[in-house]
Amino acid sequence: MNKFLDINPEVATALQKKQAVVALESTIISHGMPYPQNYETAVLVEKTVRENGAVPATIALIDGKIKIGLNDDEIKLLARKGSRVIKTSRRDIPYILSNKLTGATTVSATMIAAQLAEIKIFATGGIGGVHRDATETFDISADLQELAQTRVAVVCAGIKSILDPGLTLEYLETMGVPVLGYQTDELPAFYTRKSGFKVDYRLNNPQEIARLLQIKWELGLKGGVVIANPVPEADALDPDFMAQAIDKAITEQKKLGIKGKESTPFLLSKVKEFTQGKSLVSNIRLVLNNARLAAQIAQNM
Repeated sequence: MNKFLDINPEVATALQKKQAVVALESTIISHGMPYPQNYETAVLVEKTVRENGAVPATIALIDGKIKIGLNDDEIKLLARKGSRVIKTSRRDIPYILSNKLTGATTVSATMIAAQLAEIKIFATGGIGGVHRDATETFDISADLQELAQTRVAVVCAGIKSILDPGLTLEYLETMGVPVLGYQTDELPAFYTRKSGFKVDYRLNNPQEIARLLQIKWELGLKGGVVIANPVPEADALDPDFMAQAIDKAITEQKKLGIKGKESTPFLLSKVKEFTQGKSLVSNIRLVLNNARLAAQIAQNM
């Protein structure tokens, strides 16, 4: 697979020296936020990783290669093209590489690329999961299957609140994926700190998390780990306020018949609209918070 990887020299050096490296997805740049906030956030996330002692490796597919660590021009390209960039999951990777197209990696594709580059820690906003009407639509994110088989730990603010947290936790349990709470017993719900559901285990410092990860993989157990890191209290939104905005967004999604990979970007955009931009601010803050924790865990691996 090395012939398909293009590892940034800084990232390659860090990996060779066994230094801390944190993988970062690129869908959050192209589909998660509008321009220029997406570019500014991507730069700030990388800066946060560096300030906490690790090397950032933002990942995307460009010109027939899986880029592990983007330069400023590549980040800006994704930010400006926005939704014209192909949202890339596991199934899309061969097509995009063979046609030398530009692809922004989701959680699942980022995990695949990180494992190929031997990066163990990945920071994102929130993971995908089981959609609220999955009993009828069977709409389940590929992120969950990836977590079941790929050895990368994902630091996130829980499951995206537009999804069904209970069903997602059940799916992860079936697949043997541990869900850890960082200094919390309760699963955070992206924009809010509480979901009403418990995590599997509470761990209170990066060293404890790193040790658990090392033991899991030393035992030969496949799959990743979800590290749920609540949005900072000052940046959390009111649960009732968010529930109303999300319900309104889902109603509009169903009315317009939007399905598949377009569902999440549409819903996040509508939630931003219905919250008058408050959800976007919270989203940016929680991503930075996750990048900070991921760097701290990576230093202890």
